[in-house]
Amino acid sequence: MLATHRALCAITLLLTACSGAGREGGPMGVGPDPTLPEPRTSLVPTLNIAPATGWPEGTAPTPAEGLTVQAFATGLDHPRWLHVLPNGDVLVAESNKQPAAPSGLRSLVEEQLMAAAGAGSPSADRITLLRDADHDGIAETRTILRDGLTSPFGMALVGDTLYVADTDALLAFPYTEGATRIDAPATQVVALPSGPPNRHWTKGLTAGPDGLLYVSIGSNSDHGEGGMAAEAGRAAIWQVDPAAASARPFATGLRNPVGLGFEPDSGALWVVVNERDELGDDLVPDYLTSVPDGANFGWPWLYYGTRPDPRVDQDAPGRVTSARMPDYALGSHVAPLGLSFAQGARLGPRFAQGAFIGEHGSWNRRPASGYAVVFVPFVDGRPAGHPVDVLTGFRSPQGDARGRPVGVAVAADGALLVADDVGNTIWRVTAAK
Repeated sequence: MLATHRALCAITLLLTACSGAGREGGPMGVGPDPTLPEPRTSLVPTLNIAPATGWPEGTAPTPAEGLTVQAFATGLDHPRWLHVLPNGDVLVAESNKQPAAPSGLRSLVEEQLMAAAGAGSPSADRITLLRDADHDGIAETRTILRDGLTSPFGMALVGDTLYVADTDALLAFPYTEGATRIDAPATQVVALPSGPPNRHWTKGLTAGPDGLLYVSIGSNSDHGEGGMAAEAGRAAIWQVDPAAASARPFATGLRNPVGLGFEPDSGALWVVVNERDELGDDLVPDYLTSVPDGANFGWPWLYYGTRPDPRVDQDAPGRVTSARMPDYALGSHVAPLGLSFAQGARLGPRFAQGAFIGEHGSWNRRPASGYAVVFVPFVDGRPAGHPVDVLTGFRSPQGDARGRPVGVAVAADGALLVADDVGNTIWRVTAAK
């Protein structure tokens, strides 16, 4: 194990030296109108992997002033996503990518480096139910609600039906309030794109006020380098009618959309998106954006409106020549995954109106970015102001990853819950007393 770690570190240092150190200082490209540098390409991308170590005994992330944090549940198996049920029970998708054979030297190196970053463990393929019946902020009941799934991620409860977005299908299960186990057979609502290499395997899910479901589906590549045939139905948000078991593209040109949510004031659908890599440390900013029906955000040909990707054939059939501008840049390579609006949160007036975002953290930027839970304040249904750190300290002073935040959700009591897939913990953030 130690020899493997040393070998991976040597690969990282070698490739980083070949690609150049990049700019020092904080991330560029944050806000509604980011200033972006010119794209920079190289044969070898910048690699700056944070080896996954977990949390030493007695340590935890650092909360913002006026907040406190404690472990709601520990010892989980790569917890990725959260869903809070009406009775206060918390569902956790313990999940990872399904195994796949590397398709070349590059993918082999990427696979080894991602394993060092904590993303190489077998998928538990289950949804676990956590219950805090005595309301002390710690889940004393833990049961496997459903296992035998295939990389489950997004979850949504509509009436007495629990929907689960596996990597290859949207499934429906009957649900009874208070149940701690579901054994009934799954009903497939629609199949979801999952062809090899299934690079962005997560499928986000939210239920809309219109009675329809919305599924986020990432691309099968960074910038379409595997051919657009492999991208059929991907890099998109689907609108699903569960009654008709039908789906249609709601928005397209989104490289890797993940967390979805309806903003409570405007009722608009919003999403956080992971943009493309290997155009420099400060390109391309990941973003938070509203998503109108029919919008195209330009991937793979364009980024941030009209900016062409120099690696993509701009004369290829099916290309787009204009695209919708994202609403709010979060910074390059921060890897935003979790999204939860603050409705119901009780963390004080600073965090009363806006969006909580789990930033999983960069692997190809120097210096590193992300590795935090941030809050983007909203006014009148729109972002207004700079992101505010809610939870930090996921990287050690030596640069190791003690944890990496993914899903975020507001608990029934107003606390903020954070899934940490490297720390195998669900953190609970509350207002300090």
